[in-house]
Amino acid sequence: MNFDFSPEQKQLRDQARRFLADKCPPAAVRAVLEGSHTHDAALWRGLGEMGFLGAAIPEEYGGVGLGHLELCVIAEEIGRALAPVPIASSIYLTAEALMLAGGEAQKQAWLPKLASGEAIGAFALGEGVGRVTEASIRATVSGGKLSGRKAPVADGEIADVAVVAAREGGKVSLFLVDLNGPGVTRETVTSIDPTRGQAVLVFADAPAERIGAVGDGWRLASEVMDRAAILMAFEQVGGADRALEMGRDYALERMAFGRQIGSFQAIKHMLADMYVAATLARSNAFYGAWALSTNAAELPVAAATARVSATEAFQLCAKNNIQVHGGMGFTWAFDCHLFYRRSNALALALGSKSTWEDLLIDRLRQRNEAAA
Repeated sequence: MNFDFSPEQKQLRDQARRFLADKCPPAAVRAVLEGSHTHDAALWRGLGEMGFLGAAIPEEYGGVGLGHLELCVIAEEIGRALAPVPIASSIYLTAEALMLAGGEAQKQAWLPKLASGEAIGAFALGEGVGRVTEASIRATVSGGKLSGRKAPVADGEIADVAVVAAREGGKVSLFLVDLNGPGVTRETVTSIDPTRGQAVLVFADAPAERIGAVGDGWRLASEVMDRAAILMAFEQVGGADRALEMGRDYALERMAFGRQIGSFQAIKHMLADMYVAATLARSNAFYGAWALSTNAAELPVAAATARVSATEAFQLCAKNNIQVHGGMGFTWAFDCHLFYRRSNALALALGSKSTWEDLLIDRLRQRNEAAA
């Protein structure tokens, strides 16, 4: 089994890296962070025009039809560049939900718009503080009308369509809601990373179309989250690698007491820990990519493993990058805090690390019991 990308996929990675280096330098990330917008609209459209957003979306629905391995490659480059775009909400979650369970009319209506960047998607599960579970879903749908409150919803303030978990006849199902339609109000929520905005969505008899079968919502949501966890793991690995490179480069350039600070043992150990964590995360992400691209039975375990290790790696590398830079690492002028913000935002984007650790333990136990 070869856990590496093909030459063609590596060419795609190089193309995406060049595109993002040109269209999304650190100054572009800062412009969003310091401005009034929560994403770079021009970059989002550019990603769509390049075909990056539609990499895993079939051609009959406006995508490129390459596959999930190619989307993993692109996700890693998005993470390296800290691209301020709603790719997780729109592509990892909304598009995946539609491809898994959407009806033909729903796919035709929204997948081409998501692939081109014309539309932005959101995935609304949580309804407040605390771990999201099937029992915690309180929003309701009756007669095709959705009522309830969802918070926080990533990219909810800019999204055009949302996949929403709600109860129908007491059972949890998934519903597709046009957020530009009636019965929807939004409120922006302050977060640690303003380049990945959060919002509260309130629904009052908003028209809603079910995705999938009645009562199958939690199973579908769990499957979508697993797929998104693998894609986001690549985004986190990309960010971790870039933070490690920043720390290494600074340690080789900065002089103290007549020596490069990288020659000091404390800095060496810090960078070594970053390298080990990033390498372990990449290995687990590759395992997840294989499981996702082949729809293997190991996908749930691979997703949880990739999610946990990538979250740990990105947070460690972002934090240690600040430490390697010393006092200047904490300043607004240096880019270290951009990675620290994104690492913490992504750490909670699909549920906390402890949630995924519990999932991993449960899934390993179930697998071992089934094999016994």
